[in-house]
Amino acid sequence: MEKIPILRMGEFLLVTIQVDMHDRLAMTLQEDLTTRINETGARGVLIDISSLEIVDSFIGRMLGNIAAMSRVLDAQTVVVGMQPAVAITLVELGMSLPGVRTALNVDAGMELLKQALNGHHSSNRHAFMNGHKAAKNVSRR
Repeated sequence: MEKIPILRMGEFLLVTIQVDMHDRLAMTLQEDLTTRINETGARGVLIDISSLEIVDSFIGRMLGNIAAMSRVLDAQTVVVGMQPAVAITLVELGMSLPGVRTALNVDAGMELLKQALNGHHSSNRHAFMNGHKAAKNVSRR
């Protein structure tokens, strides 16, 4: 059976999706990822979807589910590398992907995860999850 590799990078897990996602593969990834978060105590998950040219509503929901499950397991989720056509499709499908942070590339996504981890250590995690941390930082300047 086909599986998507999940790599550990310190306190984070990196998933690079380089194949077309079908429903069974998406479900397997969801299960494998939650198991790995639990086993490793990972604090963040970075999912690189730059190779995906098509995302349907099922895959969109799966990304949202992964983010929700990760939060329950005390990890943040960032999706990176979204193609413009994929973003357009998700918006047209009415999918806002609650709880999923996005970044343009892996470097920016890792920076978001590091900020989330630092925010957690300083008890600002709730503010980060609600997107207010950036606003607070800007207002202090």
